[in-house]
Amino acid sequence: MAKELVQLSDDELLRYARQILLDGWDMDAQLRLKSAHVVMIGAGGLGCPASETLVRAGVGSVHLIDDDAIEASNLQRQTLFLPEDMGKPKALTAAAMLARINPLIVACGTVARLNEDNAYELLDMASGKPDLLLDCTDNFATRDVINRISVRYEIPLLSASAIAMQGQLALFEPHLDTGCYHCVFGSVELDEAADERTCANSGVLASTTAVMGNLQANTALQYLGLTKNPLTNKLLIWDGSQMQQRLMGYRKDPECHICSSPN
Repeated sequence: MAKELVQLSDDELLRYARQILLDGWDMDAQLRLKSAHVVMIGAGGLGCPASETLVRAGVGSVHLIDDDAIEASNLQRQTLFLPEDMGKPKALTAAAMLARINPLIVACGTVARLNEDNAYELLDMASGKPDLLLDCTDNFATRDVINRISVRYEIPLLSASAIAMQGQLALFEPHLDTGCYHCVFGSVELDEAADERTCANSGVLASTTAVMGNLQANTALQYLGLTKNPLTNKLLIWDGSQMQQRLMGYRKDPECHICSSPN
């Protein structure tokens, strides 16, 4: 994240004034946000609240990747969409709304499914690596692919999940060799049974995705603005039904075939 920092305009100083006044936050932190480029995979229940908070806070460039279209059942929790948006691509619709929410940032969307073959192109690696990947997807198979991409290109990965009234969150830093998604969750058989464990057929409370998306954004803001990982080697587990939250430690698996093998 070593980038030349530009100055804040008068409009930005006014918009982000309450944030800059925070103890532990300062002008440099806000400038780091302005210079940050994040890529979000998934523009649904997690991606909507997470991206909105990042954009409102002043993250300079947000790129959403999603190949899905908006359906009526999405409107219960996917907060960037309106009834008249049904049938439109999620990525493009979300990006357009984010640009309206904060015209001082750059938001763009790509209608595609990220995989290992198209990752270099979709992430625009030729122009430089993103500062952070946000996994806002809802199935294990896709998370496994995103983790492989994160490790391959050494891009920090902030992975969130939400199902029913529960959620999980972790921030992996492959360049520090401290473990990856696979170290925590192990192998997942990429079969029909694994892919079925999604919000579409397991259900999710609207508040669960809102809470987890904003916890994801909170972690991203600290990482991008303060260069601090508040979840180093920790998995956050949130249980909305009991109103409980706890942290579980993890270690890098020395036999992990994703992050312990030569790339």
